[in-house]
Amino acid sequence: MSGQVRLAELQLAIMNVLWDDGEATVSRVREVLEAAERPLAHTTVATMLSRMEAEGHVERRTENRVNVYRPLLQRSDVSRTMVSDLTARLFGGDVTQMVAQLLAGADVTPEEIVRLKKLVRDKEKEVRDGQ
Repeated sequence: MSGQVRLAELQLAIMNVLWDDGEATVSRVREVLEAAERPLAHTTVATMLSRMEAEGHVERRTENRVNVYRPLLQRSDVSRTMVSDLTARLFGGDVTQMVAQLLAGADVTPEEIVRLKKLVRDKEKEVRDGQ
C-alpha cells in the first residue's frame, strides 16, 4: 500500500517497531515501547493495532492463538508523506527554508555535509534530466 498516509505519534511508534522487527505481537510492541519509556497497557496497544488493521496500515495473522502483526506500509512512503506535509504546513512548501532550519538546529558532521552535497547533486541531475 502506498499513497498519502499520515500517522499519529503512537501509530508511528508502533509502526517503527513493526518496521524494525518485520512483525510483532502486541506483547512485543508493548515491550519495545516500554523500553523506550513509553509504557502502555496491553489493551491500548491491542486496540491501536486493531484500528491500524482496519485502516489498512497493518495485517494480522493468528499463530498459536496469538495475533502477529506486520506492516503493510513502507517506512519510506510514510516518511516522504509526513515530511512533505510538515514542509507544506510549517514552511509554506519552501524546502529551502525547511533545510535551513534543520541545518541551523543540528550539529552536522563533515561526513553528513558530504552526504548532503551528494543528495543535492543527485537531485540537480534528476531535475535537469526531467525525471
